[in-house]
Amino acid sequence: MKLRVLARLIQIQRVLVRHGLDEFVAETHLYRPLRFVFLASPWTWFERRKGATRAERLRLALEELGPIFIKLGQALSTRRDLLPADIATELCKLQDRVPPFDGALAKRIVEDAFGRPVLDIFEEFSQQPLAAASIAQVHVAKLKADGSNGSGSDVIVKVLRPGMREIIERDLEVMHALAKLAKRNSHEARRLRVDEIVDEYEKTILDELDLMREAANAAQLRRNFEDSDLLHVPKVYFDFCRVNVMVMERIRGITISDMTTLRKLGTNIPLLATNGVKIFFTQVFRHNFFHADMHPGNIFVLADDPSRPRYAAVDFGIVGTLDLRDQHYLAENFLAVFDRNYRRVAELHVESGWVPADTRVDEMESAIRTVLEPIFNKPLKDISFGTILLRLFDISRRFDMRIQPQLILLQKTLLNIEGLGRDLYPELDIWQTAAPILREWMRDRLSPRAQLRQLRGHLPAMIEVTQALPPLLKVAVQKWQDGKLHIGVQPEDIEKLRQEIRASEKRRNATLVATMLGFTSLLWFGLELWPAGVGPLLLIAAVVVLWVGRRRASR
Repeated sequence: MKLRVLARLIQIQRVLVRHGLDEFVAETHLYRPLRFVFLASPWTWFERRKGATRAERLRLALEELGPIFIKLGQALSTRRDLLPADIATELCKLQDRVPPFDGALAKRIVEDAFGRPVLDIFEEFSQQPLAAASIAQVHVAKLKADGSNGSGSDVIVKVLRPGMREIIERDLEVMHALAKLAKRNSHEARRLRVDEIVDEYEKTILDELDLMREAANAAQLRRNFEDSDLLHVPKVYFDFCRVNVMVMERIRGITISDMTTLRKLGTNIPLLATNGVKIFFTQVFRHNFFHADMHPGNIFVLADDPSRPRYAAVDFGIVGTLDLRDQHYLAENFLAVFDRNYRRVAELHVESGWVPADTRVDEMESAIRTVLEPIFNKPLKDISFGTILLRLFDISRRFDMRIQPQLILLQKTLLNIEGLGRDLYPELDIWQTAAPILREWMRDRLSPRAQLRQLRGHLPAMIEVTQALPPLLKVAVQKWQDGKLHIGVQPEDIEKLRQEIRASEKRRNATLVATMLGFTSLLWFGLELWPAGVGPLLLIAAVVVLWVGRRRASR
């Protein structure tokens, strides 16, 4: 293990001991003897925090350890049902009340980024931070009224904390070392694919250090919800964005965790909770582009009309997308769960490769039913997700379920959303709210019009291939005539293939009938819905396929 990694591990232990979190050190298996050095060291005892509660000491330790640990605290803070109340309340302060860095330094960073004085860009710029988080902090400003982009607008200026990359890369190195150590010595760590999880996390957190990327993410999310009354995404002023500085519209909303103010205004809380679920499923399945850092510090409510409140989101450093195959399997899993079709859930896990191919589907079906059946038709307040998570972990171990690192962001976001829903409106029935959204998406995705749109999108590539075929065929024919065309199939292989073809004649004839019906339907839809000129192409394609099928069937 590298000296740098060892030094950081010792530093982590020291911080935990200094903040009186001895129980965490006692549970640490690495360098177990070293904890006695810290516990016995006079300087450790002199530095110990006195008078602070357990929850305060934990928060202060996470703040001192840096951005990766702060983000861990933020994630935990969204799950009050899984934490003691005092710790959950204290960790909420990590969402937007992390100690800021000097405002004068932030001003200097902005001036260095633009190469000119801050008042050449802004009419006003407050050096006092509006909020501070683990990676950056934001300042209130007003653009100059000079007729340029965003002229005279009230904005926030997001400034990256100095030295972030070096700090994060150091802790990532520690995480990689620990993941390799765990994988080498633990079957459970290998099953959980801890090294791949760290790889995914590394990509995610390093992306957060590029505020130009965050600005692009915000613009995409704003475009996705442009005509929606569910979510408002602030406008980004790209002319004033750099890698370490971002300028965007200022949001004047109520933080989602300020339930006292929301209730005082008479906000429609049930509608707000329902819309939160709609936003999540819309982002994941309809847009395939979702905000993946939805802790309360990043979510606001616009309650100008309390009967029809809207969400507003900030901080777009972490977004997620899904591979189309994963998206399909997830949608089917959700729908199977909504329908209580536990066998289909088990089958999907086998088909997707999330569990070994030799898994007993009936046994897995029974295990899933045992966990999920008791929570159906119950509001969030009556569901113990702590117990459910433990049962799901047991299932994953029993069936050697492989963690899917590419889904970690989605799982994290789903936990955040469920935690927000629990705090916002505990009576929410997440199943009844989500099911219609997903069913509508599946219907749209599988409709004839959607299939034709996909074919239409592939049409340029099909035409390009068609244009490339004649010269390739000409070369092949010339080589064949010259005796230079060699196909890697031996005579015995050809005879074996012929026997297999004769044995499957009935199946082939059935396939031919299905192909004829399919192309007839495709031709009908093409002539009905596609632009002029495409119908004849479909007709030619249908004739060619039927002719080839007939020739093969006659052999």
